Amino acid sequence: MEDSLSQVTSSVGWSGMAHMLITLVCIAIAWWSLQHLKIDLFIRHPQSPQGKMLHLILAIIVGRAVAQFFLDYWGWTQSLRFLF
Repeated sequence: MEDSLSQVTSSVGWSGMAHMLITLVCIAIAWWSLQHLKIDLFIRHPQSPQGKMLHLILAIIVGRAVAQFFLDYWGWTQSLRFLF
C-alpha cells in the first residue's frame, strides 16, 4: 500500500515539475520572440520601467497560453489510449 502511494506521489511530483519547466520555456520563447515587436508604436517610452514591465507581462501571457495548449494537447494524446 505504501509503495503504491509513494509511486503516485512521485508521479504527481514529476508531472508538476514537467509542467513548470514547459511553462517557463514557453515564457522564455515568448520573451525572445517579443523582442522584435515594435512596442514603441503603442507606448511612448518603451525603454522605461513601465514599458519593460508591459513587455514582461505580455511574454508571460503569451507563454502561458502556448504552454497550456501544449500541456492540454499532451493530456489529450494520453487519453486517446482509452479509446481503443
